[in-house]
Amino acid sequence: MLYVFEHGCNGEGRVVLGGESSPLWEPMAKRLSPNAQFGGLFHGQESAGISSQGDLSWMKSRDWTPKLIGGSLFAAEALRMDSYLIEVNGHDDHGDHAMLDVHLKTNGNSIPLGKAKGRKPRWAVRASEMSKKTFNPVRAIVDSMKVEPNPKKAMISLSLGDPTVFGNLPTNSEVTRAVKEVLDSGRCNGYAPSVGYQSCREAVAAFYTCPEAPLEAQDVILTSGCSQAIELALAVLANPGQNILVPRPGFSLYKTLALSMGIEVKLYNLLPEKAWEIDLKHLESLVDEKTACLIVNNPSNPCGSVFSKRHLQKILAVASRQCVPILADEIYGDMVFDDCKFEPIATLSTNVPILSCGGLAKRWLVPGWRMGWILIHDRRDIFGNEIRDGLVRLSQRILGPCTLVQGALERILHRTPPEFYHNTLSILKSNADLCYTALSAIPGLRPVRPAGAMYLMVEIEMEHFPEFENDVEFTERLISEQSVFCLPATCFEYPNFFRVVITVPEEMILEACSRIQEFCEMHYQGAEGAQDLECDK
Repeated sequence: MLYVFEHGCNGEGRVVLGGESSPLWEPMAKRLSPNAQFGGLFHGQESAGISSQGDLSWMKSRDWTPKLIGGSLFAAEALRMDSYLIEVNGHDDHGDHAMLDVHLKTNGNSIPLGKAKGRKPRWAVRASEMSKKTFNPVRAIVDSMKVEPNPKKAMISLSLGDPTVFGNLPTNSEVTRAVKEVLDSGRCNGYAPSVGYQSCREAVAAFYTCPEAPLEAQDVILTSGCSQAIELALAVLANPGQNILVPRPGFSLYKTLALSMGIEVKLYNLLPEKAWEIDLKHLESLVDEKTACLIVNNPSNPCGSVFSKRHLQKILAVASRQCVPILADEIYGDMVFDDCKFEPIATLSTNVPILSCGGLAKRWLVPGWRMGWILIHDRRDIFGNEIRDGLVRLSQRILGPCTLVQGALERILHRTPPEFYHNTLSILKSNADLCYTALSAIPGLRPVRPAGAMYLMVEIEMEHFPEFENDVEFTERLISEQSVFCLPATCFEYPNFFRVVITVPEEMILEACSRIQEFCEMHYQGAEGAQDLECDK
């Protein structure tokens, strides 16, 4: 038997009893059972249901979220009851009866069925949607490379973009002395404003300002490393459902951050045959009404490329035509070799608004100190107060970067001797030249000469290594046979290349290149050999 208390669209209620119905306002006891009692009224938009299977299915009103609250205790047949009582106690905010307590009476005994608005306590801890969307392709690929190095050869890792690993590139003594003095002074042990101390923002603005792109303290947001600067810039410019334009090959963090925020990533191509310049036609073809920003990474990780002034102007022309702001990742700014020049893209912009992200990590060789910044370039007031205020609010989710490093920032920026930068670049340039020359002589490899940063990309002519399916297999075998670890460029969305980090000591570069040559000579197949091997497969 099915008893349903329901309401109609006109607010009149009715009782359905085994297919029969009558107005709710008639005596309920007569319709339900000769011995039934009804305590309270269901009226207006309130309803409940009782089925022969024994579940009190839904209770709802105009202010309630329907909740499933029943169970087998409500089965009249199971309890063999002669009568039952539904009690409606309390009132809602509108003075109507609120279905808060539900009791079942069988032969005078009352059985509480709990709160209709509550739930049965149970553990239901789940990871957030953001965490499920967060994906780092570098970690996913590297962690899946279950391969052991050759135990007869010492491991040489050319994979990690950390210049401090081998100790051959220490920071300057002036930099460490500045932090020590702040630590000893005790004046920077407390909380700082979320955007950074005012004096530190002034120091950064003074260091980077120029007539072509003037900066003041209010144009600087200090962050916990350049990674957080990129995160804040993305978060303020793009909403879930929008898209951003990201270089391919490019730094994997852009995609990791964007996908975790529900932002689509569109990859535009870089051209290795043109020293990794942007394919501008491809870039512009990707822009649509949902494009929130264009990421430009110069100098580049993983390519080691440096864009010319002319090429940057062409990039700005695309952004201007399409009215797309630029997020400039310039963490390797000024880390260029002596045969080229770094041009901050903001110095060339007349109307495109730019958020430029940088920090101490690379140029000052202290990535673990976690000091970064966003420079706001908005000469036409296109960002206006909204983007600035948004960055301030987003920065308040945490209390900013390390205060000790903030306290030392002015001295680090303005007192680090020029010789320090020059010596670092000389080492990087020498290593780049050694690596490029050595790898260029190996059949089947085609390195692209870098112009800055700390990396070199090498193309694998896969047709000459037919036993390997892709760059991941190639680099795995390089580890297992030669104990040389280079990142497969699949990590950067660009298969059949690998990246070499050039911050290691010179003797390690030479040894690594020698082992790579031995590896390639062992597996290289000429055109005829490759064809024969394919036929054997």
